[in-house]
Amino acid sequence: MSMKNIAEFNQKARALKLLILDVDGVLTDGRLFFNDQGTEYKCFHARDGHGIKLLQQIGIDVAVISGRKSNAVALRMESLGVKYVFQGQENKIPAFESLLTSMGVSASQVAHMGDDLPDLPIMTRVGLSITVNDGHAAVKEYADWCSELNGGQGAVREISDLILTACGKMDAVLSHYCDE
Repeated sequence: MSMKNIAEFNQKARALKLLILDVDGVLTDGRLFFNDQGTEYKCFHARDGHGIKLLQQIGIDVAVISGRKSNAVALRMESLGVKYVFQGQENKIPAFESLLTSMGVSASQVAHMGDDLPDLPIMTRVGLSITVNDGHAAVKEYADWCSELNGGQGAVREISDLILTACGKMDAVLSHYCDE
């Protein structure tokens, strides 16, 4: 499943002030790796990170709301300049509502990208709901858009590029790199 309606996606993307991302299954492939001492490892895709930076450069903030806690997530988000990081949020709604209040944005100005059932409470409240290609079937039913790529495999960058295009910023991004 791809987009249900590209014109609707573009219209909603142009209104965005904030993109909220889940971590496991969106920024990663959803697998959890632990060593014998219990240290957790996560693998992030570099293109996803660059897509996050590009969105921030055009004035779209990025936040993370994750059900799990991981030092690797904190470090990665810090390196990308993501200021809004909520971890250990089994119920993600309080973090979502806190973001709306602290940033002064309405739910219609927010996109959320999730992959599993705990993401549905936010996805059903935002202006643009997005899932990954390998997201849970029920989540795909509620999503406005489904990426072609799987979580952890560049899906966030795919969406970032679509948002940049919808906002009329992709040509400027490309010329910045091509004209250097």
